[in-house]
Parts: sequence; C-alpha cells; structure tokens
Amino acid sequence: MRASSDRRRVRSGDHFMIGDVACAEAALAAGCQVFAGYPITPATEIAEHMSHRLPMVGGYYMQMEDELASMNAILGASCAGVRAMTATSGPGFSLMAENLGLGMMMEVPCVVVDIMRGGPSTGMPTLTSQGDVMQSRWGSHGDYEPVVYAPASVQEMFDLTIRCFNTADRYRVPTILLGDQMLGHMTGHLRIPPADEIPWVERPTRPPPEDPVPPPSSGNGAPPMAHAGEGHRLHFTGLTHDERGYPAIDAAGSRQLLDRIVGKIRDHHSEIVEVEDYRLDGAEIAVVAFGSNSRSAREAVRRARADGIPVGMLRLVTLWPFAEEAIAELSRQVRWILVPEINYGQIVHPVREYAECPVSLLPHAGGALHHPDDIVSAIRRRWLHEDRH
Repeated sequence: MRASSDRRRVRSGDHFMIGDVACAEAALAAGCQVFAGYPITPATEIAEHMSHRLPMVGGYYMQMEDELASMNAILGASCAGVRAMTATSGPGFSLMAENLGLGMMMEVPCVVVDIMRGGPSTGMPTLTSQGDVMQSRWGSHGDYEPVVYAPASVQEMFDLTIRCFNTADRYRVPTILLGDQMLGHMTGHLRIPPADEIPWVERPTRPPPEDPVPPPSSGNGAPPMAHAGEGHRLHFTGLTHDERGYPAIDAAGSRQLLDRIVGKIRDHHSEIVEVEDYRLDGAEIAVVAFGSNSRSAREAVRRARADGIPVGMLRLVTLWPFAEEAIAELSRQVRWILVPEINYGQIVHPVREYAECPVSLLPHAGGALHHPDDIVSAIRRRWLHEDRH
C-alpha cells in the first residue's frame, strides 16, 4: 500500500545536500515506514536524518543494538507489509550478511544501504573505498541473485534509492545501494520531483484469506506475499521450503525453490541491468568504472580525448546482476579495456570473464578517488604501445 505522499514526506523542489541525506529523503519519498540501524561512519547521517524525519510522517525509527539485529528488524517489518530500510558501512555490512541470506531465502523485500569505507576490518572509517563489491554479491552463503546499484552523484543517491525500493518489491528480494564515503558526504544539487512523479511499484500480495479469488501471479517468478496480521496462516523459514513455506529438505525441493529464486532475477536480467556510456562513439579504448570513481574516469576520458586518444567510458549503474552483454558488446568494439577501482581488483574479474579483448586493472588502495591524471597516464601508455605495434 502506497504511503501518504503529502509534502511532509516528499520535499519536492531543488535542494543542496549531502548524499546520505539525499538517500534518506529518497527512502521517505519511496514510502519507507521503518528504519532500523546502528550508527557507523560514514553512513550515520542516514540514520540521524531518518530518526528526525520518519516520526514526522508516521513512520518508525528503531535504534538497534547492532547490525545483526538491524537486518532482522527490517525483515520483520517487511513481513508485516511495510517498506523498510537499514544503512551501514563495510564492517556492519559483514555482520548483516547472514540475515541478508535469510531475506533472500524467505524472499523478503527490503533495502540495505552500504556506504563503503576503507578496509578490511576497522580500516579507514572516514575515507572512501570500493572494497565491498564482491561482498555485496557473495556476502552470504548459498545460491541467490542480489540486485546492487552503484550511484555516482547526489542525485543518483536519491534516484537509485527509489529504484531499490521498487526493485525489492517487484521481485521480492533484498536490494542493495552500494555507495561510498565520497558520495555519502559529498554536497551537491538534488532535484526531488513532485510526489505524483515518484516511480512506484506495488508489491505482489495475496488477497485476504476469505477472498475466493485465487492470488494473482506476478508473472516474474516472485510469488504474491502474505503479510503478518492480515489473517493468513504464515510460516517463514530459512530452510529450503515448498510453496506453502514449509520445509522441503531434499534435492528435488531445493532445485524447485532455487531455480525460481535465482531465475526470477536472471530471467529479467535485461530489465534490471543499467549502464551509461560516455564518448564511446569511435572509441578504440574503453574505461569501465562505477560509483564515485567514475567521476574521475569521466574527466580522464575528456582529457585523453582532448589529446587525440579515441577513448570512452562505460559506467556500471547496476553492479549485480552484472552487465555481461554490455561488456561483451563493448569488447568487440574496442581493443583494450581499463578498469580503475578503489580496491585491488573486484569488478575487474567479471569484466575479464565476459570481455573478448585484453582487460587491465588500475587499482587504488583507498582513501581517495583515482586522480584523473593517473587514469590518463595508463590510457596514454597503452595507446602508445598500440601505436608501436
């Protein structure tokens, strides 16, 4: 059910704010009714803003004792029929992994925001990194398909948070917004559209138990969801289960369940995956980047183009599911792909898996973005090598 869209919830107009607050305002605009979290740099501003704003619109802010409880609380809230979110950073995201897997198995829509910081362990709490890319994909054990979006601006911190809520409800899946310290603390322009222009996807739900009409099919592999308190007899479990929610612990039951849980994302890959290209027309070299670091990559491409080097950029807006078709197509156009990451190599691995041309990593230990000059230098070295050969 869509939450109230009055002006208290959707602050339409032009604003100048940090990315963390833009994310919180997006959650409110998307109808989030419950936020459960634990303070952690550099995501704390999301929790702080929600603690102030949610009660103003009839929502509930819950200060939890830790990140494990935070993840459990939003799963419970969603099972009761409301949109729910938590926010954390790398160490907290690690603690949420087990219950993230529980949400995947029970198919509970919710949103997890991870504002990445330097790691591993305590690392650099106040400085940026892109070290949680693989954790966002493989953080919990077992087979599942997460949906992970990587914003690159304050505006996208807002827009992609909205997208997270809608994707979560459309496919009944926990969905992740993977930001970073640079984006969370960056101040920028934000346009919040009027309430009636905020995209909204209804969660597939079961009719009341006394309704003789059979539950509608979502058509995308996500079964209609029965909520606690609506009169249904419910059974949620992390065990392999049948369509009633009761354990089905055998090979046949496992295959039936996981084929659907994995398939509902894989079968709609083209509807979920989003990329953005920049100056790829006529490019012979490509940079593949994501998140805040794509801002440095864009400037590097602009400078290299000014030097006469035919280079462009493909930005991954959706990290998972991976843009395999876009990478394969790009690799047939260019002679070489460069992947600058604020880590020692994570998204470069699936790029190499699907690319048909050479792929190189330009790593960064964290604490700052790549300087555009460093990316330009790597491009120039390769271009001069290509010219000589």
